[in-house]
Amino acid sequence: MSFSGKVVLVTGASSGIGAAAAILFTKEGARVAIVGRNETKLSNIAQQCTKKGEPPLVIKADISNEQEASTIVKQTVDKFGKLDVLINNAGFSKQGSLLDGKILEAYDDVMKTNVRAAIHLTTLATPHLIKTKGNIINTSSTGSLHVPQVPTQATYCISKAALDHFTRCAALELAPSGVRVNSVNPGPVRTDILENSGIQNPDAVWEKLKSGTALNKLGEPGEIAELMLFLASDKARSITGSIYVSDNGFLLKN
Repeated sequence: MSFSGKVVLVTGASSGIGAAAAILFTKEGARVAIVGRNETKLSNIAQQCTKKGEPPLVIKADISNEQEASTIVKQTVDKFGKLDVLINNAGFSKQGSLLDGKILEAYDDVMKTNVRAAIHLTTLATPHLIKTKGNIINTSSTGSLHVPQVPTQATYCISKAALDHFTRCAALELAPSGVRVNSVNPGPVRTDILENSGIQNPDAVWEKLKSGTALNKLGEPGEIAELMLFLASDKARSITGSIYVSDNGFLLKN
């Protein structure tokens, strides 16, 4: 599945699914821009990409910061001359519930990154994607499709439900311009999201999530990257506004 000559912009590319996507698209011939907050991690992913193909454009930015985010698409187009695929992958979770009184703080921070930033970048990318008849992939979660058993995860699930609906709304609006918009909704995928969210004893949480899947296994970032590759390719040319679940049967039991 060649992406030779295509330009792909990946946010949240310093680890996990975003990193796997950046490496895979590079391997398939794409010119890739990788965005993240951690310069050391970005440098490591850039080295891995370079082993597979053309060195990526490294953009250190916090997409929740509107000023920093506003230059990301421009830097990509200035470097590569166009944009074919936008992968809105950056996201995080923050603990907060009604009973602990922290839900609004968590909601504001999570929505700013998981939803508002994705809408912002999509807005900036749209004129360039119309020119290339490109497409957008949003990284959502099965959390958008069920109520979390842990109340402090409510804001994360709310943000992903909003992202799913934004995917559908954007898909309908951009369809006449030939731009497709889809979402991937992974179940439990072993990344550093739990550690980054400040969750205590993440290994125990991963084990519980694993036992909550029908196939009794966690997903791998590379599996989700392969799904993104398909959705971004011409093989998926008739797919838009779709929510693609890859969860090892997690929703069957939750």
